[in-house]
Amino acid sequence: MNNSYGTLFKITTFGESHGRAIGVTIDGCPAGLDIDESFIQNELDRRKPGQSKITTQRKEEDKFEILSGVFEGKTTGTPIAITIHNSDQKSKDYSHIADKYRPSHADYTYQKKYGIRDYRGGGRSSARETAARVAAGAIAKIFLKKINVQFSAYVSQVGELKLDKPYNELNLSASETNIVRCPDSEMAEKMISLIDNIRKQGDTIGGVITCVIKNTPAGLGEPVFDRLHAELGKAMLSINAVKGFEIGSGFEGTKQKGSEHNDIFYNKEGEIKTKTNNSGGVQGGISNGEDIYFNVAFKPVATIMRDQQSVDIDGNEVTVSGKGRHDPCVVPRAVPIVEAMSAITIADFYLRNLTPTFGS
Repeated sequence: MNNSYGTLFKITTFGESHGRAIGVTIDGCPAGLDIDESFIQNELDRRKPGQSKITTQRKEEDKFEILSGVFEGKTTGTPIAITIHNSDQKSKDYSHIADKYRPSHADYTYQKKYGIRDYRGGGRSSARETAARVAAGAIAKIFLKKINVQFSAYVSQVGELKLDKPYNELNLSASETNIVRCPDSEMAEKMISLIDNIRKQGDTIGGVITCVIKNTPAGLGEPVFDRLHAELGKAMLSINAVKGFEIGSGFEGTKQKGSEHNDIFYNKEGEIKTKTNNSGGVQGGISNGEDIYFNVAFKPVATIMRDQQSVDIDGNEVTVSGKGRHDPCVVPRAVPIVEAMSAITIADFYLRNLTPTFGS
């Protein structure tokens, strides 16, 4: 089981939804970095459960503890270990599915792969694990702030409600002013109403998160198999419930001719720029210095508060009843997760670019 991501800036997460704690080790973070613990906590607070009426009501404070790798407020260059203790587990909520397979969950696949599974909230397959990634992503953001790389993710679609304005026409900072994290206040109210209605029906709904990365240096990415956009796609598709990834023009670009889609270069005060950015800031798998932007599609949360037909571990037909505390729509809480995995990916490629080469 691969629990690690990254090459030089490398994270390894551990823990289960209803275990004692979850956590992460970060290897390769440069020494001498000032660590702002209040910033890390704020990032975790953006992801934590129980934020509003449209999120799960599980109550976790997600207070973290740094166990190693930081001395007198600065990174030492050794592995950073962070733990987050679980405090509001209700494992009894899952005893009814101990021998049943919930539709569209990882219950069956984990059982087939390992011959055993932790049925309490999905165990290792639970989105609870992503809190550890957010903590690691906060460290990556602190590191990348030194070169002014900025990350802004927001909810651009819930169900059929889609925000059609391009990101550069939006005030992206406004996404944190409402509980659905959509930067358009009018659309945000519609999204909140839809999610709340879906919740009352005992159902769930999916959505899309758009992420924008500004000020990424040109030259990040490795041909041929470690292309920057391929690694960003891998990072996003590793997040629970993600079913799709598109960068730049994405699928819409297939409707255009090359003469329409090509990003024309020009010289702007001695700096090479492009007049358009259909490439999404990546060409040939390498960053070109323009904004990197992409969409991440999330499916509806698999646990619904309705009875569903399934089978048990012996293949007998059973009814699975929805219990426990779950998000009716995952995208509002997934915004900081998308930012975190983006930051971890960019930090890793930035460090890889610093590796000396012959002739340098």
